[in-house]
Amino acid sequence: MSVTHVPKPWGEEILFARTGRYAGKILRIRAGESLSLQYHERKEESLYLYQGSLRLLLPGEAPDLRDRILEPGEAVHLPPGTRHRMEALTDCVVFEVSTPELEDVVRLEDRYGRA
Repeated sequence: MSVTHVPKPWGEEILFARTGRYAGKILRIRAGESLSLQYHERKEESLYLYQGSLRLLLPGEAPDLRDRILEPGEAVHLPPGTRHRMEALTDCVVFEVSTPELEDVVRLEDRYGRA
């Protein structure tokens, strides 16, 4: 598989692995930018903050999932159906490992006008 670089309004997504069982990405998020408030119907993902400071918003979820500030070395697991948004407090590098349903994104809010 070749590595795919996808420009995003908030930074860049680098897809480095995709099989029938899993996918691996690197997300580069510029300071002050955020991804959409979203959830996935089938996709399950784990995030690892490699660099930077990141606010992870988890509105209305179970008590063990709440808004939190992630620092380098912290990880979080997001089961399907978990509403979430990442906001970069500084330039961030996030490693994402997920199930392979990459198109499974339901956007609830998006500051860049994406559907």
